[in-house]
Formats: sequence, C-alpha cells, structure tokens
Amino acid sequence: MNRIRKGDQVIVITGKNKGQRGDVLRVEGDRVFVSNVNLVKRHTKPNPQANQAGGIVEREASIHLSNVQLFNPATNKGERVGTKTLEDGRKVRVYRSSGEVVDA
Repeated sequence: MNRIRKGDQVIVITGKNKGQRGDVLRVEGDRVFVSNVNLVKRHTKPNPQANQAGGIVEREASIHLSNVQLFNPATNKGERVGTKTLEDGRKVRVYRSSGEVVDA
C-alpha cells in the first residue's frame, strides 16, 4: 500500500521547495508530481498533429517520495504515515503520531 497517493495534500520537507504545499498530481514509482511545486521551464517544439504550440512551457517536475510528507490539517504539519488492518480486513493509512485514520 502506498503511503502517498494521487489527490493527497503533501508538504515538501527538504530541498529548494521546502515548506511548500500542494496536491499530488501523479505517482510514478518512488517519485511524485505535486501541483505548483518544483516548477521547471521546458522548451518545446510545436507539434501540429497533437495541436500543441511551441515555446517555453512551465510545468511540474518530480520530487522523490522521501522529500514529501502527508499533510495533516488537524495539526497543520507534515506527518509520517503507517498502515493498519481493521477488524473487517481493510487496510487503511494512519498517522503515526496520533493513530488517526487518513482514509475515511
């Protein structure tokens, strides 16, 4: 079970974007793409078949999973995440500090 999933709100804990928050756009292996975090300028050629204009495009680059933490709105901080199996057999993510369930 992944600790960070698409749609989660995360906070960057290290690097040049430390302290920035955003939603996870996608997870690829051990790297995540976070909205409006780690923006890079990409010089692209026009592609008329894909109806894509050329120029300088600003988009998100990936960040390693170890550099982000799941954001806990209750404590207003990044929290470590563990897993727990409920009585009915479902596996859920829980905050390590409080034991509170992340997924409802």
